[in-house]
Parts: sequence; structure tokens; C-alpha cells
Amino acid sequence: MNHKGCPDEYPISLIINGYEVAVFQLTKFDLVDWAYGYLFSEGFIEEVDDVESIIINDDMGSIHVSLRAEFDKEQFFTKQKHYTAGCGRGVTFFSMTDVKNFKKITSEQTYSLSYLLKKRSEFAQNSHFYLETGGMHGACIIDENGHMKIREDIGRHNAVDKIIGHALRNRLQPERLILLTTGRVSYEMLSKAAKFGFPVIGSRTAATKQAVQLARYLNIEVVGYLRGKMATIYTSTGRVKNDIARDSLLEESIGGGKLVTSH
Repeated sequence: MNHKGCPDEYPISLIINGYEVAVFQLTKFDLVDWAYGYLFSEGFIEEVDDVESIIINDDMGSIHVSLRAEFDKEQFFTKQKHYTAGCGRGVTFFSMTDVKNFKKITSEQTYSLSYLLKKRSEFAQNSHFYLETGGMHGACIIDENGHMKIREDIGRHNAVDKIIGHALRNRLQPERLILLTTGRVSYEMLSKAAKFGFPVIGSRTAATKQAVQLARYLNIEVVGYLRGKMATIYTSTGRVKNDIARDSLLEESIGGGKLVTSH
């Protein structure tokens, strides 16, 4: 019998301009990417240049961030907190109403369903920490040339923040990027993707009703259950084209979307 190693998680404090925001359960790699991604996703920064420095203190289990501008912590933390569900439970300061005010996506880039399924398979085959432990979440971005970057963490939210942080630090433009995740696409996951501007989000599992409603409003394509030769296309922006032979498919309405699977 093969025994996989246990995935790691550590309590790590995020300190911004000397103020402790919260303690997060994180896997200890790509923490600078995570910090940038979290700061952006939660509205602490709008661009990479808003950060003056990030210092990781492994001994103290802390990440110290210096922002170029002061932030009004009293005003910021009077916002209602929304606690996220599932593994790596976290907190977001954006409500569904806040997310609806994000900029709507206008990208005209299109992809075939078979392409997304192929890239989802490549993503799985190259998620090294998951393959080692069997207990990690992953997120990846795919550029217009098919190149893939992967980030992993014990928490699905953390993995998405890490890949957003990578994209920010490398000044990648979201219009021609695909975001894939191993985790459920809930409203707060959708909000992270929407804040950055991804036009297409794919997952190996489901999207929640609230996430799908927000995706439709913001013109984001969401595709779930990307496995083998099946998928659920929850939205109808037209960015994902079903190119799998119709006579070998079963299409069924699922919450306003289409379940596409081979017989």
C-alpha cells in the first residue's frame, strides 16, 4: 500500500503597516504570492506598486507588509466580515452586493470545451504537492499560448490568492487568462476571480447558486465538473464552445446551465 505524506499547514499572522489583520492557516510556500493576492482580492491594494515591502518571518510565523499609503484600519474593519465555508476557512470583507459593483468582464476570447478538459488534465498531472500528499488544493492560470502556472495550498481560497498574486507580480493581463481551481466555486471564490478580471473560471467540482448568479451578472463564464469528458457549463457568455460530438453527448439542464457528458 502506498502511503502519501501529510500536507502541511501553519498559523501565519498577516501584519499590515504594523497592524495584525488576522491569523491564517497556510501551507508555507509561495507566501509572497499569497500576500499580494490576498491584499488585492480583499481591496487593501489596487496594484502591485501599492506595496512597499513584504517580509516573511518564518520563526515568528508572520508576514509583514508595508503599504506605500496608510490605510484607515478603523473604517476598513468596521465592514461586516463574511466567513468562508470549507477547508482553509477564511474571511472576506466583500459582500455579494459589493461584488456586484465590480467591473463587468468584456473579454471576447473563446475556448473549446475539449481544450479546457485537456488543460484540467494537465493541471492535475502537474500538481506536485497534491500528488505527494493527496490533501492539497490547487489553482492555475493558463495564458493565450497555453502556458500554465500552478500554485497549491491546504486551502482553496489560499491557492487562488497565490495564483492571483503571481499574476499581479508578473503584471499579467487577465483578459486572455483562464483560471482553473480544484475547489468549489463559491461566491467569495467568484469574487476573487472577478476582482482580478478573469473571463473564464473552471473547476473540477461544483459552483454554488450564488456564484453562478454573480457570474451571470458580471459576464463571467463558469464551467464546473471538468472531469474526463464531462463538464457543467453554468453560464452562457459564449466564451466556452462545446466542440464534443453532439451524437455522443447527453445534455441536461443543471441550475440554468448545461451538463455535458459522454455516454
